Amino acid sequence: MNVVIPPLDQTAIAQARARQAALLKPRGALGALESLSIRLAGMAGRLDWLPSRRAVLLFAADHGVTTHGISTVPAAITAYMVGQFMAGRAAVNVLARQMGAALTVVDVGVNAELRLIDTDAARFVARRIAYGTADFTVTHAMSEGQAAAALDAGAHAAADAIERGADVLVVGEMGIGNTTSASAIIAAVTGESAVRVTGRGTGLDDAALARKIALIETALRLHHPAQVETLSKVGGFEIGAMAGAMLYAASQRIPVVLDGLICTAAALIAHQVTPNVTDYLIAGHVGAEPGHAVALDYLGLTPLLSLGLRLGEGTGGLLALPLLDAAMRTLSEMGTLDVG
Repeated sequence: MNVVIPPLDQTAIAQARARQAALLKPRGALGALESLSIRLAGMAGRLDWLPSRRAVLLFAADHGVTTHGISTVPAAITAYMVGQFMAGRAAVNVLARQMGAALTVVDVGVNAELRLIDTDAARFVARRIAYGTADFTVTHAMSEGQAAAALDAGAHAAADAIERGADVLVVGEMGIGNTTSASAIIAAVTGESAVRVTGRGTGLDDAALARKIALIETALRLHHPAQVETLSKVGGFEIGAMAGAMLYAASQRIPVVLDGLICTAAALIAHQVTPNVTDYLIAGHVGAEPGHAVALDYLGLTPLLSLGLRLGEGTGGLLALPLLDAAMRTLSEMGTLDVG
């Protein structure tokens, strides 16, 4: 996937810094909101930008590695949850309604026949690449062509959301087994051990966690995915699609708010494709999975929230949206110090 991502607007950044220094408060008193406002001004190219037209892109896919029992719930839950998203009953629906964000659910690899229509809760887009990935402990998770198709599906979804007026994107996912894939990506890209970056996912006991770690270690030995074809070797279709959405949004100067472990693994894939994509990425939160903090640190992103979340779906990204609003409103609406 070839995209050109523009640099941040340095004039807007300088203006935001100068205004922050003149606002009616001690220098640095608004903490992370100040640095966030400066970054957002650089992304948008202006100081009066607000995240008023919000969109959530939720990509769903299944994973062949689930045959090894690395989840406490069956793989069929992926398809079930897609139905719940369309019915408006999931956590992402509740938070999207609260935040005034339009939700689009994209099937890029669910292992089931889905015949869904748009509802008041969400739009549905069918872009299935295959019925889930292959078992990456035996072979590559997907072909290079499928990896490219996943990136392209995400780019198309982002382009559609932006054409519909979105000025900020939250990306999320659904896919039983995808914490295993995400942990493998994080270990491969960062060079950290599988033990350090792998968590309990849906609530694994000690024996299942050890099996999950062993499977990731097997894949890392078999495929040597570090920095080379990581997505195709150990990734997931929804992970590739999230990466593609990030890349396209960044090319259009649209901020992307990251969610949890799986979403941040997708950011690592996007960073492999075009490193300066991180200029347009905002870490909504740091979650309970140990690999999440490792991936954020590698990308140089500081999370806005720490709530112990491990749900996915885009929920952590949605929860961070009010902070973007607060950062920009304080920057543009506060008065400035005028001492005679």
